Amino acid sequence: MGKLQGKVVLITGGARGQGRSHAIRLAEEGADIVLFDICRDIETNDYPLATSHDLEDAKLEVEKYGRRAVAVEVDVRDRAAVNAALASALEEFDGALDVVVANAGICPLGTDKSVSAFADAFDVDFVGVVNTVHAALPYLKPGASVINTGSIAGLIAATNADAGPMGPGGAGYSFAKQLVDRYTMQLAAQLAPQSIRVNVIHPTNCNTPMLNSDPMYRMFRPDLDSPTRDDALVAFPAMQAMPVPYVEPEDISSVVCFLASDESRYITGSQFKVDAGAMLKHAL
Repeated sequence: MGKLQGKVVLITGGARGQGRSHAIRLAEEGADIVLFDICRDIETNDYPLATSHDLEDAKLEVEKYGRRAVAVEVDVRDRAAVNAALASALEEFDGALDVVVANAGICPLGTDKSVSAFADAFDVDFVGVVNTVHAALPYLKPGASVINTGSIAGLIAATNADAGPMGPGGAGYSFAKQLVDRYTMQLAAQLAPQSIRVNVIHPTNCNTPMLNSDPMYRMFRPDLDSPTRDDALVAFPAMQAMPVPYVEPEDISSVVCFLASDESRYITGSQFKVDAGAMLKHAL
């Protein structure tokens, strides 16, 4: 019996990266999983997003552990679509929902971007979180857990005006993640009397397609015209106090698993920084 046996979990951005890792880890612990992902690219975002094939693969990975999985292509920016998709998906589980992992995100970097990149980043990374959580609220009961994905980059940007040449999309990303942090605290206070927990995880560089992308390489190595991953690997460790270039998705999934389980039943309104000391370094 796993620590999440019988729980039903919604994960957005579940087709790959951190979301897929979370799905697999929670399925290992006995959870049934609802996976949402847009499965198409967004024009201002210069690295490819997940595909329908990625989403189906993630579903199959969950099912390997003998758990039920429902995979739906849905854009978290569209509240009506999220509401409808969740209602339909939860029919498989008789309306039960125990955990929400609002994880979907993009980071459309580049100083050549228009304000549309700011809007897209903000809409996915903040509005998408709000849409997901608010769609889930009618289904949540005492003991439920809401887990939002923030970002160390957002926290650093909130305290450092010189956060780097990220462009409008990067600014939208940072601002959205700052609001996710504040939203988490406010919502936690509202839901605490119902014994529903709300927490936020702030990763540093994480070894996912978002980090391993040309726009991110250019941000970390602005001294080069066409930096490669090997070029960026030299610069990635500058983000953390520990001498590592990034953390792995599984490192975030371990915290997600803890927050989804009853082991964290009295933890709410908290920040969990999985950052290899990044905030320590940038606060000095």
